Amino acid sequence: MSMPLGMIALLVIGILVYFGLAQRILDRMRLTDKQALLFIGAMIVGSFIDIPVMREPIEVTINVGGALIPAALAIWLIFKADETAERVRAVLASILVAVAVWLGSRYLPYEPENMFLDPKLIYGIAAGLIAYLAGRSRRSSFIGGVLGIVLSDVVHMVTLINAGIPGRTAMGGAGAFDVTIIAGIVAVMFAELIGETREKLQGGPVLGPHRPEGLYEFSEELAKNPNRNKQQNTKDAPQAQTQKFNRGDKNE
Repeated sequence: MSMPLGMIALLVIGILVYFGLAQRILDRMRLTDKQALLFIGAMIVGSFIDIPVMREPIEVTINVGGALIPAALAIWLIFKADETAERVRAVLASILVAVAVWLGSRYLPYEPENMFLDPKLIYGIAAGLIAYLAGRSRRSSFIGGVLGIVLSDVVHMVTLINAGIPGRTAMGGAGAFDVTIIAGIVAVMFAELIGETREKLQGGPVLGPHRPEGLYEFSEELAKNPNRNKQQNTKDAPQAQTQKFNRGDKNE
């Protein structure tokens, strides 16, 4: 039995985080190494746990690792956002991803052999790209990609119930687990690559109230600290020189 793609991706990410190779991205997302490893471990263990929610008119189960924990992480990151604009972008990205995936499930072929690429990759990459375009920052993009896939499962469940179609919906389970992981990774990759490219072309990250919206990565507190430090250094410089001359006078 082959290991699911999402599980492999989580293990690789866990190794990168453990050895400190993802520190920079985690810092931009306001996550510590311990927090990231905790969520990764919880998602891996939770992927084996399905919670039954409904049996009629359709059977509905929620996968802990593929739905509950990713949704909890996304909501937690939304509340940790420093600006309302970032929260709005994250929620908007999630809604757009959910709508796009739902439309894709209605109009794209159901049979994988009739598609030019594995549906998991198609949905995951498309969701990640939409999440980045709407979210812009790494954190908002990640939230949009992950939460959007979870919401698309909710939309699918509601559609089946309203239509009275008997069936089974595994929210966050089966292929949805892989798509959730792929969408989150792709969204962050787009934000990292494109964001870094734009920053380098513009000579580095621009901090302050007039920075380009696409370069939003830092909270107001972090944006103000460098200016405050510069002002403090400017104020301290004359005092330091005065003390130096005073010491020189004493020595003489």
